Amino acid sequence: MGLAGTTESREDDMKRHMRNGLLAGAAMLLATALPAAAQTGRTVSGDVVRIGVITDLSGVFSDQSGKGSVAAAQMAVEDFGGKVLGKPVELLSADHQNKVDIGSAVVREWIDAQGVDLVQDVANSGLALAVADIVRDKNRIAIFNGPSVTRLTGDKCTPNTIHYAYDAYSLAKGTGTQTVKQGGDSWFFLTVDFAFGHGLEENTAAIVKDSGGKVLGAVRFPLNSMDFASYINQAQASKAKIIGLATTGTDARNAIKAASEFGLTQGGQQQLAGLLLFDTDIHALGLEATQGMYLTTAFYWDRNEETRAFSKRFFDRVKIMPNMGQAGVYSSTLAYLKAVEAAGTDEAGAVMAKMKSMRVNDVFVKDGWVREDGRFMREMYLMQVKKPSESKYPWDYYHLRATIPADEAFRPLAQSDCPLVKK
Repeated sequence: MGLAGTTESREDDMKRHMRNGLLAGAAMLLATALPAAAQTGRTVSGDVVRIGVITDLSGVFSDQSGKGSVAAAQMAVEDFGGKVLGKPVELLSADHQNKVDIGSAVVREWIDAQGVDLVQDVANSGLALAVADIVRDKNRIAIFNGPSVTRLTGDKCTPNTIHYAYDAYSLAKGTGTQTVKQGGDSWFFLTVDFAFGHGLEENTAAIVKDSGGKVLGAVRFPLNSMDFASYINQAQASKAKIIGLATTGTDARNAIKAASEFGLTQGGQQQLAGLLLFDTDIHALGLEATQGMYLTTAFYWDRNEETRAFSKRFFDRVKIMPNMGQAGVYSSTLAYLKAVEAAGTDEAGAVMAKMKSMRVNDVFVKDGWVREDGRFMREMYLMQVKKPSESKYPWDYYHLRATIPADEAFRPLAQSDCPLVKK
């Protein structure tokens, strides 16, 4: 019996060794068959990272966003190498036509049918508020460079969104505070009648009052207005020292032209303040019409050698110099791709966690970072438009008058109504 038991035991050991060997071999074969990304946890949904730039390609904001924003995103993808985690990066673009329903439908189709991971630019404040809800519900990411509405980091903030280049508060803080300091202590607003204009007027009015100035009134006009005669007459009648343009794009240009034609500023008693003007606006209107105006920006192409080198590459593609929104698209697209690489996945929660832990250093910003409410923190610049005699070469338009630190440029967290902010 002992001998039989020993024999059986040896046979059992042999079978066990054979079974273990087969299991080990199968495991090795399976490991070899699995993609490297699966073995290391580095995964990309659909084997491609897709970025959708939704912008104004044909309307009043097309110069300040449009094809320039698309080109900026493409430059970022190329500079990153065209791949992330070994998978290709694809870029889509669409024209929202400044209609929330059209833009929302595009974004939903991008996510549901084409697997878009990042929605970029969104150069319309009303659409941006809608997109914030969409990406939250569908667990994707949106980075806003075109809109200015501060609700994106206020009551409409989400874990899936970042407000990157600028906002209405930072623009108002720079231009509003400075003009009051210069003696422009009474204001009247020309305001485009939708979310963007309302927010710009509201933020600037509050800062003017906090700085010791007063607001004498406002008039609102529809988007894409051509006739500003009655609005300029009301501004003149207000006797306000500063006429604040709570608008941008073609509307801002038309308002500035009308103000010049009606002699609003010729008497020296009233002055225009551009609350959201871009290099392309100054270029289109000329220094004769815009000289002396104050404006606030997050980027100026001619600040240093690094910005000039980037801007020349951009100009070669688009034939305009990049503005703060377009430079922001470039920077935030690069930052997103770096976060995907660091996270080892394109899953929105993991990528956002990396973006909020990273510092950004590139041509657009030095030591930028994402605050808990989704506000991207960076310094802002107060510029004054040069006189024609002061400009030495094409696109040489601004004097730098002040650098505003990030913690002063943007709304303090203590004033935030973002539900993500710990009280």
